[in-house]
Amino acid sequence: MDNMINHPGVIIGFAVVVVVMLLLDLGVFNKKVHAVSSKEAAIWSVVWISLSMAFSGVIYLTSGFEKFTQFQSAYWIEKALSVDNLFVFILVFGFFNVPKELHHKVLFWGIIGALLFRAIFIFAGVGLINLTYLPEMTVFGQLVKINIVLLIFGLFLIYAGIKSWFAGEDEDEEKDFSKSPGARVIYKFFKVSKEFDGAKFFTVENGIKLATPLLVVVAVIEFTDLLFAVDSIPAIFAIAPDDPLILYTSNIFAILGLRALYFLLANFIHMFSLLKYGLAIILAFIGVKMVIAPFYHISSPLSLSIVGGVLILSVIASLIFVPKESQEIKQD
Repeated sequence: MDNMINHPGVIIGFAVVVVVMLLLDLGVFNKKVHAVSSKEAAIWSVVWISLSMAFSGVIYLTSGFEKFTQFQSAYWIEKALSVDNLFVFILVFGFFNVPKELHHKVLFWGIIGALLFRAIFIFAGVGLINLTYLPEMTVFGQLVKINIVLLIFGLFLIYAGIKSWFAGEDEDEEKDFSKSPGARVIYKFFKVSKEFDGAKFFTVENGIKLATPLLVVVAVIEFTDLLFAVDSIPAIFAIAPDDPLILYTSNIFAILGLRALYFLLANFIHMFSLLKYGLAIILAFIGVKMVIAPFYHISSPLSLSIVGGVLILSVIASLIFVPKESQEIKQD
């Protein structure tokens, strides 16, 4: 199977697109701090999804249909799991009373951190996987090659899926985010002012330089993303465990569109109450796929169909079976 690493032009093109878009995003379109409207968020969502689909088309032309479906599967898995993370972002912003016009800057720097940490997790993970294959052995009369890391990831994802299915609605709502490890790091190294100072991370009060609550929020968002990666990164390893570039590019394209998705869905997140069950099924399915991989291979096209089908059905079910609380909000 052709590997993306054999096409340096594709890798360079990906890097150029990401850098240019980030510079345009922060330096041109969002140079002036402002609250992002639903219309603006919708436009950016279309832009990022279009770029992602165009890049997957380049992969199809250079590396074939199998790599194309691997990218698509990893992209939509990350995108689907991201929706669950958006709810936590909303709670964090609400907890710290972050003005709406500052949400974009916090998420932007959260994305920058994700670019770095995802690269470390994915490339280190692929290297670790390559080192942890057991010698071929006969199991149930079949010659198999088991990977310890993938087996552990699979079992963890099955557990995560079951836990997510039965998770209570208000578990995150009761969290004190000021005690998050991310926040504690900032409080340990800096004195923090009680008030925001526009979009600044640092301010001066009575001649003393202080960190602003905005820096604390960025740290909390970064730590939240690290926790989120514990589920999402093992999940995409089931798609292409031997191709870190497929995993990284799909992951980053999904993450880059996360900010626009946040602003688009922030006011409608209550309408997707059943999505968590779809995500739980997706996590469990991917876990099962990883566990049975040495015995039975579930193809990338089939995986993509199952993930897409579960995601679509859970969204449709959420829109049809609207909880009473959401109906009351809508009526008010």
